[in-house]
Amino acid sequence: MLACDLHVHTNYSKDGESSVEEILRQAEAEGLDAIAITDHDSVDGAIKALTVPTTVLVIPGIEVSTKQGHLLVLGVTEIIPAGLDVVATVSIARRMGAIAILPHPYHVWRHGVARRKKAGMNVVDAVEVFNSRYIVGSANKKAARIAKRLGKPCVGGSDAHNAKFVGFGRTYIEAEKNVPAILEAIQAGRVSCGGRKTPLRTYTRQSINNTWRKIKRITRHMQLR
Repeated sequence: MLACDLHVHTNYSKDGESSVEEILRQAEAEGLDAIAITDHDSVDGAIKALTVPTTVLVIPGIEVSTKQGHLLVLGVTEIIPAGLDVVATVSIARRMGAIAILPHPYHVWRHGVARRKKAGMNVVDAVEVFNSRYIVGSANKKAARIAKRLGKPCVGGSDAHNAKFVGFGRTYIEAEKNVPAILEAIQAGRVSCGGRKTPLRTYTRQSINNTWRKIKRITRHMQLR
């Protein structure tokens, strides 16, 4: 049984705070067998991670900003365009030989696809039902309830934006330690998940920083018009 974190960000994400090397060192310290590097609309961090000597298996991936919200795609080293319908994005991922996972589908203010398009739950290969960045946990519980009703495999991830939180969300996978075997096991549902919550003060600080970054981008855009 492999211990994996399927949702990790590096500083190749605009809101990521830690380098690829820091992420991998922490993953080793946490005793993880594998992590998925899933930066926002970028595969650069995943590609770099594949070149760093480590005992942790790197699953290259991306968190795509679809028209309805975020989508994790695992098993890719190529960019998938942002802004497309989530169903179309899943189709692209499948053509690339990757799998699609719906992260934090019901989290308020977290770009949850299922809050905007119910069909998003039907088309993915698995659903993230444990995301460590939550306040009360109701969104995780709702995701788990509906994923089970739909017969979707349930996975977990830290959604870490800082190395110290890598491994806070975990998926336990019955598979050999290689990327194709792990992706196949996720699709087949040979998984379980769990973890612990990212501290509220950290989640709040990161959320405030993200809001300020968005305000600055909008302000700069308006000044250039």
